[in-house]
Amino acid sequence: MHESLEPIVKQFFVLSAAVLGTVPYGCASQQQRVDRMQPEAVQVAQKRGAFELGCAAATAEVLSSEMMQSAATGPLLRAPERAEYTVGVAGCGQRATYLVVCTVGGTGCVAGGTRNVTR
Repeated sequence: MHESLEPIVKQFFVLSAAVLGTVPYGCASQQQRVDRMQPEAVQVAQKRGAFELGCAAATAEVLSSEMMQSAATGPLLRAPERAEYTVGVAGCGQRATYLVVCTVGGTGCVAGGTRNVTR
């Protein structure tokens, strides 16, 4: 290898290793945020389910969860990250599912849309 290229090649490998080394941590921090907001998402769905099913004893469990980012691009179009949960609520012989959305850095979670009920 030419001596003048050697420092550049070394820098390339050092920077590549640094970038690749941060990738797993980004995923872990997203999962940590999803995990941290999950109790509130479950509570929001349980309260809504208990009310809509007319069953104070209703219980809730997370069926799925995912961190979402808007497809919007550009400096003024960046939408906040949000965690979305599908939460099942059951009680008094009925079941319902809710989509609960929690915005990262927001003030709470919302059980949006309509419910899907099984009797």
